[in-house]
Amino acid sequence: MSGVRAVRISIESACEKQVQEVGLDGTETYLQPLSMSQNLARLAQRIDFSQGSGSDDDDAPADGDAHDWAGTGAGPGAEQDEDEGLVKFQPSLWPWDSVRNNLRNSLTEMCVLYDVLSIVRDKKFMTLDPVSQDALPPKQTLQLISKKKSLAGAAQILLKGAERLTKSVTENQENKLQRDFNSELLRLRQHWKLRKVGDKILGDLSYRSAGSLFPHHGTFEVIKNTDVDLDKKIPEDYCPLDVQIPSDLEGSAYIKVSIQKQSPDIGDLGTVNLFKRPLLKSKPGSPHWQTKLEAAQNVLLCKEIFAQLSREAVQIKSQIPHIVVKNQILSQPFPNLQLSISLCHSSNDKKSQKSTTEKQSPEDHLYVLEHNLHLLIREFHKQTLSSIMMPHPASLPFGHKRMRLSGPQAFDKNEISSIQSTEGLLEKIIKQAKHIFLRSRAAATIDSLASRIEDPQIQAHWSNISDVYESSVKVLITSQGYEQICKSIQLQLNIGVEQIRVVHRDGRVVTLSHQEQELQDFLLSQMSQHQVHAVQQLAKVMGWQVLSFSNHVGLGPIESIGNASAITVASPSGDYAISVRNGPESGSKIMVQFPRNQCKDLPKSDVLQDSKWNHLRGPFKEVEWNKMEGRNFVYKMELLMSALSPCLL
Repeated sequence: MSGVRAVRISIESACEKQVQEVGLDGTETYLQPLSMSQNLARLAQRIDFSQGSGSDDDDAPADGDAHDWAGTGAGPGAEQDEDEGLVKFQPSLWPWDSVRNNLRNSLTEMCVLYDVLSIVRDKKFMTLDPVSQDALPPKQTLQLISKKKSLAGAAQILLKGAERLTKSVTENQENKLQRDFNSELLRLRQHWKLRKVGDKILGDLSYRSAGSLFPHHGTFEVIKNTDVDLDKKIPEDYCPLDVQIPSDLEGSAYIKVSIQKQSPDIGDLGTVNLFKRPLLKSKPGSPHWQTKLEAAQNVLLCKEIFAQLSREAVQIKSQIPHIVVKNQILSQPFPNLQLSISLCHSSNDKKSQKSTTEKQSPEDHLYVLEHNLHLLIREFHKQTLSSIMMPHPASLPFGHKRMRLSGPQAFDKNEISSIQSTEGLLEKIIKQAKHIFLRSRAAATIDSLASRIEDPQIQAHWSNISDVYESSVKVLITSQGYEQICKSIQLQLNIGVEQIRVVHRDGRVVTLSHQEQELQDFLLSQMSQHQVHAVQQLAKVMGWQVLSFSNHVGLGPIESIGNASAITVASPSGDYAISVRNGPESGSKIMVQFPRNQCKDLPKSDVLQDSKWNHLRGPFKEVEWNKMEGRNFVYKMELLMSALSPCLL
């Protein structure tokens, strides 16, 4: 086998086309195979011209000659060398030979192109005309088949996309409807106190953590909502979580406070509803269990407040005992005045909802009293919580400072009981009701006087800053057009729980009871005194002399309301005198005294014979005040003084 010549085998690549691109629908685009010339050019580009050297090429002819000379005497060895030389690759004689050939070919082509363009441009030797080809008649059957195939492909692509969209939409709806129960439970835990007892999740609605001692447990259970059928259309407000509250806390509740008199008059406050909430309508974006739990907690709060009020109503000893009947507490803060506190609890029935919507009005709510009740119940909880958590040393108990001094200072039983006595929730509410009633009565009395009496004018300025048990109002009595002169009557009314303290401008203090008649009589007497004070101030401005002044006149008819006041003024020359008497009921009476020489009706006296006595003033004559022109009392008095004053011109 070693003597046999080797056989050359040519191995060709498989006729498989290379894939250029794969489309979205799965179609493959192939590359066209190279032609023989392209394949030869590709192989020629792989030649490395740096393998051979120039010296070897130069020595090649000499070696060839040597071989030729040696071939004559060589024999079979020379023939073997020639065969091996034919097998070896003979490189090009010049490494830039291929570049030179390509440049030569490109130059030839450019020259030819230049000649063609010059001939076409000059149009002397050759012209180019477009060749018109007759269009082949279209085949309608082929067009219809191609259009049908294209439409079928487009329809298939659209159907596939629609299927994907429907799948994604259904998956999103399932994820939205089947929300995570744990995430909703986490939202519930952020607002309410929860604990796990066995397999159940329980929550707390009570105020025990704030110090409440109400015996109601106030627990609710958290369950999973399984009432909705997933196969049907699920509503938008679907929630996988639901709560179960006790049956006695369902519905809505509020506290009704009514202050009424047996005979209605100007001080009647009416009826207000506290802690009343509208019907259960969940806000957009908020879970339904939040409104449900808030309503249940409001019912629990109303029950706790009413239970505390009922307990105190039984324990408190008052002159007129309080009455507790079922869900109603009756009390009498003032004579002929009844305070009623009722607990109204309605379920979620349709009948009760209709009745509440019909009776509900925007004016039957008193937010001030509701806010005060919140503060009172919070203070009560705080006292309970502090008494439980406060440490108690063995040597000395904590408490009031005076209580520690009760032993060394030998306090008696009354003093010790006064220190230990604390007001309950009901007593504070009754005090607030008394103050509200007394304040409304005082405001109604002032308004009625201001609307009934035009001269003088009465103005009331209520203070915005007030206490729960005390309010203040500043009352000004003025005359129209003379506000800068007549500033003598300025009253400060401090309205308390059972009485009204009136502070005058000079510091005098008058205490009035809760009866509106006392306040009305006092204001009428002050308005009567204002007229006399206005005459005094006007006399100073006009230059008249004040002869006498008195706020309480002992002569004349007795006034049933207060006392009459009087003033006497004389003109600058002393010839004329004006006497004014004003009473709350009798009204004003004005008398003018003229000189004796102007009185023709005076009888002649045997005693006063000298002419000097004629300069004395004669008797008083009453002025018909109703026939005087002027818009008010002070303006008429100014006209009268001007008429009786001498002309200085």
